[in-house]
Formats: sequence, C-alpha cells, structure tokens
Amino acid sequence: MTERRARRVTPAQRGRGRRPGGPDTRGQILVAARRSFADRGFAATTIRGVAGEAGVDPALVHHYFGSKDDLFLAALEIPVDPRALVPQVLEAGLSGAGERLLRLFLTVWDDPRARLPLVALVRASLGQDAPESLLRQGILRMVLEPLRAVLPADEADRRMQLVVSQMSGLVVTRYLMALEPLASMPADEVVAWVAPTLQRYLDAPAP
Repeated sequence: MTERRARRVTPAQRGRGRRPGGPDTRGQILVAARRSFADRGFAATTIRGVAGEAGVDPALVHHYFGSKDDLFLAALEIPVDPRALVPQVLEAGLSGAGERLLRLFLTVWDDPRARLPLVALVRASLGQDAPESLLRQGILRMVLEPLRAVLPADEADRRMQLVVSQMSGLVVTRYLMALEPLASMPADEVVAWVAPTLQRYLDAPAP
C-alpha cells in the first residue's frame, strides 16, 4: 500500500519539496547563484531565490556558503577574500597605504586563477546599463567599505572614487587591453609609478 501511494505522487507534488543535501548540492547551488547574479544583479539576488532555483532549502545555502557575500565570492571563484585582506592592508593607517593596496591589487590580478573570473566580471559589468552592477555592488563594495572607515568622512567618497579611477585604469590597460609595455611591466615597477598617485589620493591635502 505504501509503495502504491508513493507511485501516485505527481511530479508537481514532488517539485514542492526541498531536496536534502547531497554530493552535488553545493555545485547545483553555485550554478543557480551564477545564473541569478548574472541575470538579476547583486542586489536582486537573494539566498531564498537561489535556493528555490537550486531546489534546496535556504538553510542549505547558508550551510554551504554563509552569507550572500560569501556565496558571491564562491560563485565568482576568486581564490582570495577582499573582506579579510583589505582591512589588513589598512590596519597600519593611511601612511604607505597606497603602496600596500596596490601591491595587494597586483598580487591578485597577476594570479591567473583570480584574473580570469575578475576579467569576466569587469567585462560583464561594463556592459550593464544599471549602476547596480556586480562589480560595484560586489567586489568594489567589499574593498571600499574598509577604505571608507580610515578616510576623513567629509572627503571619503571623493578620495575613494579617485583611487577606483586609478585602479580601474590599470585593469583596462594592463589586463583587458594588455597594452605594452604596461602589460608586461614588473609589479615593482608598476608600484614605483602608480603608488605615489594612490597615496596622494588617500592623504594629500585637497586642492
């Protein structure tokens, strides 16, 4: 009797249940998350929405990935966590922060494992019309929030955007367009040229 009743369960009834965790659950969540971030953007993607698309309980998404930021970084497959690294760069204060920040930036971008997903993210974001792009709401937010905390409140936005302008210029010329000789320039030489400008943006008197 039990078996016959089980066979009479319709596909629609089965679809209403949430699949328990299994060997492929993490991968299916990541597939659903990548699709949601790409189609809906960062702000509109939710843990519950990703769980629904993956056919699992939202608690499983939290179990495997934690917060939405954690899920975003895992979906992007970046082997570093800017939320941990950037505060370390800034914990000594603004003095020398331009060089430390740039060295961290180059270490990440010069690593092929990190560069490929980052380049894809930048290209996708540059093609988005809405300001709430994955780049802005995702990675940049994680980098800029700790930077804002160490800058004068009344100048934080201006100084942060100038830093971003310099970094984004490096991304486009060194990594996306691969313009020579900048594309092949050793990291120490890039630091020697660019770090003083970053430092000026961080702590020089306003013009």
